[in-house]
Amino acid sequence: MSRKKHSKELKARIALDAIKGQKTMSELASEYGVHSNQIGRWKKQLLESAPDIFTRGKDKETGASAVSDYMLFAKLNLA
Repeated sequence: MSRKKHSKELKARIALDAIKGQKTMSELASEYGVHSNQIGRWKKQLLESAPDIFTRGKDKETGASAVSDYMLFAKLNLA
């Protein structure tokens, strides 16, 4: 049996659904046919790489720090 290959768009959609928190990991896993551990990894990957989307050049380090602080704050408020 070969591994399933998921598109980056599907991974992003699933990770965003996980971040929203409107459904449990088990519900998402059942809905998308993906193991809940995989969803957790994609969610973590998205949260860690999100700040890089909004930064450029020499602002990359300072911008990434500010955005990651914001993401942490937002994550704590979702819990």
